[in-house]
Amino acid sequence: MRKDKPSKTAYKVALNIVTLGAKPGMNKVLPPGVFEATEKLLFASGAAGATLIRWSRSRRMVSVYEAFDWMMPGQFEAFGHRKAFCECQVRDGIGAGATQVLVLGAGYDTMGWRLAPEFAGVNFFEIDHPATALLKARGIEAMGQRDNLHLIPEDLGKRKLVDVLKANQSWDQTAQTVIAAEGLLMYLPSEAVRDLFGQCAAIAGTNSRIAFTYLCTGTDGRPDAGRWTGLVLWILKVTGEPWLWSIRPEELGRFLGETGWTNAPELTEWTGKNGVEYLGVARK
Repeated sequence: MRKDKPSKTAYKVALNIVTLGAKPGMNKVLPPGVFEATEKLLFASGAAGATLIRWSRSRRMVSVYEAFDWMMPGQFEAFGHRKAFCECQVRDGIGAGATQVLVLGAGYDTMGWRLAPEFAGVNFFEIDHPATALLKARGIEAMGQRDNLHLIPEDLGKRKLVDVLKANQSWDQTAQTVIAAEGLLMYLPSEAVRDLFGQCAAIAGTNSRIAFTYLCTGTDGRPDAGRWTGLVLWILKVTGEPWLWSIRPEELGRFLGETGWTNAPELTEWTGKNGVEYLGVARK
């Protein structure tokens, strides 16, 4: 992403969630209130105007998304399934004793804002690049701040996660934690992904878990986006937010073990591929 401007990907994903709210059946997939909260956040932050939001939540826009789904079949609905997956992991983790939740590359995600009042004894943290995080913070302030929601504007490409959280007095690196990295890893170089998992292991206590989405590596060594991989990767590159990292599912266990985590598919009922992404969870 361009370092001086809010993430275009985060913006598009948020609008996608709004549109999914108009698609029949998706209200049974996504958590209650996510569509409405996303609309409010986009408007309150100034990221999107009322006209665009109204158009995005129309059945006509659903048809537009579905018309373009040929490029990455299933990806339109997959954005909704991956949000449901991450929230399920957060709820399950809290139920198992977690007292901290960390969302990496949070974008305009509303999970922390929605869950913070429900779990008053849990601290929710979000980290994203300042260009996006500060815009979101303006929206959260207008919607109503939560005492146990901590928004951290930080460029993790310039400052390590361990240092960012060490400087935050509310963070407890010995606490059982749930970490969510939704739609993030594919935008990072390989060495940065490995380092990020290692740092996450260092800042989280025993029995913590990390939920993430990832792309499979194709036979040509590139992230696999399906039949139109070449076109998709070219579009992402020219728009400034290319896909860089991917891994084959059969290689995931070894990779996680090398970074301080244990692959834990038993912690989720979500298996297989949603759109072009796989859903993963690991425990410490």
